[in-house]
Amino acid sequence: MERKMTFNELRKIKDSLPDGSIKKMAQEFEVTEETVRNYFGGANYTNGAAVGIHMEPGPNGGIVLIDDTKILERAKQIIEAEAV
Repeated sequence: MERKMTFNELRKIKDSLPDGSIKKMAQEFEVTEETVRNYFGGANYTNGAAVGIHMEPGPNGGIVLIDDTKILERAKQIIEAEAV
């Protein structure tokens, strides 16, 4: 399922994750930690893979189109569980 959001919204989600969440998601999705970071706007393609996000310039850091929202949804679950 696709999702469109601003880059700043995407980074806010990443910045809200508790310590160790990137590693946890990498293990759950069987990808490298750099691949998860790339999902949230990183650009390390030597140690991580492309993850199906497309960025266009615009307000609030630009617009991001995410092809597969699994990692995004998992990140939101982790944040919500931490808030309880």
